[in-house]
Amino acid sequence: MADKTPRGKNFSKQNLPRARWNLLDLIGVVGKDAVPTYLFLEIDMTWVETIRAQLKKYGAKTTVTAFLLKAISIAQKSHPDTRTVMLPFGRTATFNEVVAGFTVERFIGSQPALFFGAIQKPDTKTVGQISEELRAHAEADFEEVCQLDLQHRFTGMPWYLRRIVLWFGMRYPSFRLKCMGATFGLSSLGKFGLSAMIPPCVTTSTFGVGTVEARPVVKDGEIQIRKMMTLTLNFDHRLIDGAPAARFLDDIKTLLEGGLEKYIQEEISLAAAGLSNTLTSAEAN
Repeated sequence: MADKTPRGKNFSKQNLPRARWNLLDLIGVVGKDAVPTYLFLEIDMTWVETIRAQLKKYGAKTTVTAFLLKAISIAQKSHPDTRTVMLPFGRTATFNEVVAGFTVERFIGSQPALFFGAIQKPDTKTVGQISEELRAHAEADFEEVCQLDLQHRFTGMPWYLRRIVLWFGMRYPSFRLKCMGATFGLSSLGKFGLSAMIPPCVTTSTFGVGTVEARPVVKDGEIQIRKMMTLTLNFDHRLIDGAPAARFLDDIKTLLEGGLEKYIQEEISLAAAGLSNTLTSAEAN
């Protein structure tokens, strides 16, 4: 829409883009009553980068975000408070299945817009499968990704209808699962070289991800250069206390620094076998 510039005024006015309401609705309605509290943790991503390089050699392309979603989802299974939401009158609801939520920047015409992707049960999927779903959210047409198509339609609704939908979602867990089912959220600006970020508290557990970069660290009494990343947890203090949140974050750190190996060993073996079969066929020809 064209700018509306009042005569003699040194400013212009325009309507807020409809796609912007995705974020504003979550902050203004879902996260309005949250008590955000922040934890920061440095994670050594050397193991993750090594495994990613190994999988790439076998022809399997993965992303850091896929490893993060896998690790967080596994840890969240052991920390039910982190997938619990507040209901009216002092009641809470704990979701049984993990749903990973994450931000996706897409363009509506020439206007950048923030959408919220979702991956069901990432704890049961391979990092390759998660990577493929992430790529679909970033590149596929809206109609091909149910979560994005739903949000795109949602932003076209009148504001009062959107608020009614969110009102029901905040009060009825079964309805909430249909319209905003993420049990945790993740937002990353690492590709822009930022070391850390604090996301808004739009789920009980919301993560901010910085870039993976070489940093000097003390390991085994020596200064070493390691691939490090800052992970920020913004949690709702109404539902989680500091110590349980810290244990949750520490479990994620343990998984990303090598504990994930037992969960993805079969995936690595299958990828390696695929390369071996390809080489054998090539040699036979």
